[in-house]
Amino acid sequence: MPPGAVAALASASLLTLAAVPGGGPPLPARMADTGGGTQLIVARAASTSSTTGTLTWWDRRRGTWVRAGSAPARFGSAGLTEGGTRRQGTNTTPTGLYGLPFAFGLRRAPGGTDVPYRRVRQDSWWCQDNRSRSYNRWTEPRPADCRAAEAEHLASYATPYAYALVIGFNYDRPVRGRGAGVFLHVNGRGATAGCVSVPRDTMRRLLAWADPRRSPHIAIGTASGGTAVTRY
Repeated sequence: MPPGAVAALASASLLTLAAVPGGGPPLPARMADTGGGTQLIVARAASTSSTTGTLTWWDRRRGTWVRAGSAPARFGSAGLTEGGTRRQGTNTTPTGLYGLPFAFGLRRAPGGTDVPYRRVRQDSWWCQDNRSRSYNRWTEPRPADCRAAEAEHLASYATPYAYALVIGFNYDRPVRGRGAGVFLHVNGRGATAGCVSVPRDTMRRLLAWADPRRSPHIAIGTASGGTAVTRY
């Protein structure tokens, strides 16, 4: 064995054991897909009827996924559902693997934030009107074909939208009626209307951690069954 090989092997073993308590395979290593990057956020609930669970975020280092942090998470008030068949207005959080197009917030971006970040202004809206050309898009101002009753006035949600990451659900090629405005944001008073939420300090940490050069994604799912996070 060449000089230093024992030390290198010991170091690699420690890194692997550090990935998951108990030394088992790290969760991303058990997933069907992680998005192809070296950063991953995992939001996992016990079952589709759950409104709470855990959010963990991971870095891939020297070929091994290492957990970077963990926090309690909240989901839709009606639980979770398969993203590909979700219907708008059901208060369910869509399961699946998604990109994170950009971040936004009423507050200034935390120090170290590298992801594209938009400050919310009084004319910032997220259109959820199925008849609008701006469906599932940020708009400033709200376009005439997007009814106010079918859009979120982002500045009206001071607590949850202090900091947020857009989850790329139904975003690249929006399907009408599937749902719009699904975010990872700061906790409000309880379960969400279909988003994932975490404590405020966690959102600040995530924004400073996420590196667009490392293609971060988010996987949302359950511990087992047809919507198990490992299936995505």
